[in-house]
Amino acid sequence: MAWMTRFLTAVAFLAIGVIFSPETFGSKSDGQNSPVLVTGLKLAHLLCFSTAWGAALWVTFIGGIIMFKNLPRHQFGNLQSKMFPAYFSMVGVCCAVAVGSFGYLHPWKTSGSTEKYQLGFLLAAFTFNLSNLIIFTPMTIEMMKQRHKIEREANIGEEVGWTKNQQVAKKNPKLAAMNKKFGMIHGLSSLANIFAFGSLAVHSCGT
Repeated sequence: MAWMTRFLTAVAFLAIGVIFSPETFGSKSDGQNSPVLVTGLKLAHLLCFSTAWGAALWVTFIGGIIMFKNLPRHQFGNLQSKMFPAYFSMVGVCCAVAVGSFGYLHPWKTSGSTEKYQLGFLLAAFTFNLSNLIIFTPMTIEMMKQRHKIEREANIGEEVGWTKNQQVAKKNPKLAAMNKKFGMIHGLSSLANIFAFGSLAVHSCGT
């Protein structure tokens, strides 16, 4: 996923450039932009924002919970390790495009406080999402693999739910310590994801 990280970084710098120097990209401070361009940018913002918000809603509150309750835990973890990098990459690209298009339509220098707050929440969503893609998700996946190894040694992990893990951890200090480390990193990842979702939700209040 290194190429995706570089791509998102480039898009982020482009979006920031659009926000603070939109005239460089052809935006007119008097608002007399081409109607076709304005319509295209509004459509890009709407589609990318709604895709990011909808994906975050599904993954965070619906899909993940259903999978956890119905899949063997190791199978669930392996699936998540493949799904989340793609999920954060997609949401990151959508947020970056939404930031760029919104910033072009509402130049920072001439925008009112409402538009600035909206743009700020979009940027916050992008930042939280990028932190998950670059920092927390790789750490979570690595911790998960280490814990899976310990669990396989204890002949657990193919069941649904946490019950056996908790029972074995009471007698296995190594597993208990790994559970604690995994819980901390996974908690930070989940928190960043919730903040990203919340930022997108607040942005929608003014659209």
